[in-house]
Amino acid sequence: MTDPTTPPAASPVVSSAVPPAVSSTVSSQPGALRVERRRSHPSLVWLVPVLAALIGLAMLVNGWLSAGPVITITFQTAAGLEAGKTPVRYKDVTVGSVTSIELSSDGSHVVATVALVKNAENLTHENTRFWVVRPRIGAGGISGVDTLLSGAYITVDVGDAPNYAKSFTGLETPPTVIGGMPGKSFVLRASDMGSLDIGTPVYYRRIQVGRLASYLFDPSGQVINIQVFIDAPYDKFVTTDTRFWNASGVDVSLGSEGLRLRTQSVATLVAGGIAFDIPNGSKDPEAAENTAFTMADSQDAAMASPDGPGQHFLLSFSQALRGLSVGAPVQFMGVDFGKVVSVSLDYDEESHRFPTVVGIMVFPQRLGTVINKLTRPAGISDAKWQGQLLHSMVDQGLRAQARSGNLLTGQLYITLDFAPNAPKVAFDPEARPLTLPTISGDFDQMQEQIASIIAKIERIPLDSIGRNLDATLGNLERTLRQVNGRVLPQTTETLADLRKTVAAATRTIEAAQKTLQAAETGLLADDSSMQQGLSQTLQDTQRAMRSLRTLTDLLGRHPEALLRGLPSSASPAPPPPAALPSPSSTTPPNGKAAR
Repeated sequence: MTDPTTPPAASPVVSSAVPPAVSSTVSSQPGALRVERRRSHPSLVWLVPVLAALIGLAMLVNGWLSAGPVITITFQTAAGLEAGKTPVRYKDVTVGSVTSIELSSDGSHVVATVALVKNAENLTHENTRFWVVRPRIGAGGISGVDTLLSGAYITVDVGDAPNYAKSFTGLETPPTVIGGMPGKSFVLRASDMGSLDIGTPVYYRRIQVGRLASYLFDPSGQVINIQVFIDAPYDKFVTTDTRFWNASGVDVSLGSEGLRLRTQSVATLVAGGIAFDIPNGSKDPEAAENTAFTMADSQDAAMASPDGPGQHFLLSFSQALRGLSVGAPVQFMGVDFGKVVSVSLDYDEESHRFPTVVGIMVFPQRLGTVINKLTRPAGISDAKWQGQLLHSMVDQGLRAQARSGNLLTGQLYITLDFAPNAPKVAFDPEARPLTLPTISGDFDQMQEQIASIIAKIERIPLDSIGRNLDATLGNLERTLRQVNGRVLPQTTETLADLRKTVAAATRTIEAAQKTLQAAETGLLADDSSMQQGLSQTLQDTQRAMRSLRTLTDLLGRHPEALLRGLPSSASPAPPPPAALPSPSSTTPPNGKAAR
């Protein structure tokens, strides 16, 4: 047992029971238990969640700071769209993506929610346009082929409105004109569209220089305002005097001017087209953007001279005018001067007839400088001066006439011309509208001439001529029978005999030819007797000629010798010239006589 009075032994310092993180405490009393503690430190394992929380917080803050606007775009269908995958691109740069696609409450359309990046906020102007780029095939060609591999996407055409918006209505078809494109827009006023549509090409001298961008009815509902966009640098060719016309399809006209066929290109046969040009010699300045023009129906109508103010006249024809239609040309001395605006019937109580009343509209400015050469008295109104001018022209034979412009179609046109020896007619220069006198047309005159010819033919005694002709034909028939029965057989026999005679004469001639050939061969031989006799005859003839010459010379000197004889004192005759060698006297080396 331990003695209680004995102090206990000092125990060692236990430090292993004290945690390392507990700070140590030292007792100052001797023999007391000494406990040492260390200060605690956090474990490194806790750093992982702390870092993850910090990173998440940083990403949240960064996403909040870099997040752009969220907009909604309404489309008719969701074709080509997919939430979380369909991007939004501007100039081929991704500026956002579709986050969700929902059906509208009424089910008429879909609403796509698009999250844009921070720097794409300036793309959300009120007039910004969005549309889906996907493969399309239309009259203007094929587009969006690149999306076959990459997939559809939404593209942007940034507007210029001062305010921004959060909701937009997407386009179902791509726009023809995108903001920022170089060029100008112009407005064409037309009564109808024809086969034109958005995207229809615009041509300048058969080169495509633009396209139709949009169209809208005028508030009156009578005119359509068509917006066209002309690309640069071709927009400078549009001047204030430029003429536009509808060049859709094939321009075929079969009228008083004949058959005409025109087209701009093969594309206009399907998709239509608009064309414009500048009149020759025009020097008008370049047109400003959004200048309005009037679109004509054809090139002829567009390029015609300016009409200026028109004047209305009435023409009264006594004959029917089948083939004269509204729009037919009116010509003055061969120049297009106006057009027909109405064709109607009237009733004349005095003659109980129904004349045809034609209303025409003429444009004096189409005559050009001729108008300026007409002398106009000072201090007289336009209407009175026109009446006096027409009155003097009517007195000189000015008449209106309906002429045939095309015999194939029967189309008529009106011409104003001076008719020679035209009868005098009454003309009222104070009437409104003015009524010009008329004469029968060339077709009517032709009908009168034909009727006159028919009347003359009717007066010819065709019956008696027919009877005499029958009798003559009967006599001719009997004569032919006699010829066939008697003359022809004898003629046949005569021809046969003649044929035999000709054959015999031919044989005789052939025999004579053979005889002549044989004789010629015998006579012309060098050793033939005829050849030798002929040589001897020539020699005798030569000697006789010499004797005759001697006698002639003697008689020339002594002509009395014929009565008295040759005198003794007569000088002898000159010696005769040397005789020519006879053909037989010269023998060639071969021993044959020379020919």
